[in-house]
Amino acid sequence: MSAPALLNTARAAHLRIATAESCTGGMIAAALTDIPGSSDVFDRGFVTYSNAAKRDMLSVLAETLDAHGAVSEQVAREMAKGALARSDAQLAISVTGIAGPGGSDHKPEGRVCFGLAYLNNKIVTQTIDFGAIGRALVREKSTHYAINLMLNVIRDHEE
Repeated sequence: MSAPALLNTARAAHLRIATAESCTGGMIAAALTDIPGSSDVFDRGFVTYSNAAKRDMLSVLAETLDAHGAVSEQVAREMAKGALARSDAQLAISVTGIAGPGGSDHKPEGRVCFGLAYLNNKIVTQTIDFGAIGRALVREKSTHYAINLMLNVIRDHEE
């Protein structure tokens, strides 16, 4: 995992980070705060597991949830935007997905949507299908992916 690299890169770029997590349940925030000295980079984390929490804490619109479901790039976008707006961060990552067990043909187990909002509200979204590899592995891979996504966005922005 690249959590130390992310913290060092964000620190050098003078960026603070916020997280908005659903299926990872705070694992990204934990990975970052496990590192001593992370408080100068990590601002805060929102664990918004329920739709009500997504609405209340991050201002995800009920209409978006109704139209697209919680596991969608549209919701990931609103989660990241909400985390950025409700923090002192310049970079916010969101994760919403189906860790399993379960899922459907339309939204299978292992599908995870990521949103990343940074600086002047530029927002990137991605969907990754990790497959039906089990709940623990989907959550672990989502955590790693989110950290690397943030790291790559900072590096790309700095170039």
